[in-house]
Amino acid sequence: MGKIPVRRRVAPLLTAFTIASAMVLALVAPATPVLAAPGDPLAGAAQVEPAVVRIDTEIDYQRAYGNGAGIVLDPNGQVLTNFHVVSGADRITAAVGGRSYPAELVGYNRRRDIAVLQLIGAAGLPAAPIGDSAQLAEGEPVVALGNANGSNGPLTREVGTVTGFGRAVNAEDALTGSKDELTGLFEFAAPVVAGDSGGPVVNSAGQVVGVTTAASVNYRFGPGGEGYAIPINDAMAIANQIRSRAPSADVHIGPPVLLGVGVRTAQRGPGVQIADVLRGGPAEQAGLVPGDALLTLDGTPLDSATTLTYVLDRHYPGDVIDLTWIDGSGQERVGKATLTPMS
Repeated sequence: MGKIPVRRRVAPLLTAFTIASAMVLALVAPATPVLAAPGDPLAGAAQVEPAVVRIDTEIDYQRAYGNGAGIVLDPNGQVLTNFHVVSGADRITAAVGGRSYPAELVGYNRRRDIAVLQLIGAAGLPAAPIGDSAQLAEGEPVVALGNANGSNGPLTREVGTVTGFGRAVNAEDALTGSKDELTGLFEFAAPVVAGDSGGPVVNSAGQVVGVTTAASVNYRFGPGGEGYAIPINDAMAIANQIRSRAPSADVHIGPPVLLGVGVRTAQRGPGVQIADVLRGGPAEQAGLVPGDALLTLDGTPLDSATTLTYVLDRHYPGDVIDLTWIDGSGQERVGKATLTPMS
């Protein structure tokens, strides 16, 4: 893939997501679609561009880099983006209006692919005008603004029209192997690509009506393609819960915790297979080594990497969790791990 490591997260929801979407789209259209009147989507997008955030991330463990986009929610630097844009990052840098800020993760909802960042030292930023995604109609023109050109290039402006509602796509995280289904998305005909994730979908009135999160497989083989966005009403409901620092079963406040394992679903037998163990991390200190099969975490049986990540999302740094695993000799072992912050 070239000499420079390519990060999986911005692409996977706009690559792995999209490969699956051709087969698993749940097509749910309104009973009586309303066709929208034409407008000037680029003029509307111009009103939102000052509030688009360019996000760059680094992962030390993989020596990987990524880029995505975000949306300024308030002048003091709270930013809405996709969780997959920043998941696993050791460092997050965000630029608005040509000025760069270090950013920290306020919280996230992994299942819905929503995260909120805080830009450190930000003040007086232009907040994006938020629209009402419930008012979207088929045929309505929209523009997806993104960071596919990289933070030193111009914003991408992908013009298209709304083509459907209630869509569902499957996504796979190439780093952890976890798989999720995102539902309730709206579809729009625009060739969004990796790097556009987390950016706003804007209507002709200059309002944010969605957050780009995935693209169709079509674009990878030629022009055209479809984008998929989280309706802004849904995204803001989750973002406001995160901003209020109110954890729940689905919302985690702060960075994810670190167990320090790379896993894959076991080919034979129960549990998940340990493919890699972070040196000095909680798993290594508990006695896990590559080749072990991790059976339970915190008393929950593990049948996939997805289950593992959901269990970890219920915990916070300093929590001590029980582990059960089978070692290379076939012996069942137990231990404890003290979780640490991911970054």
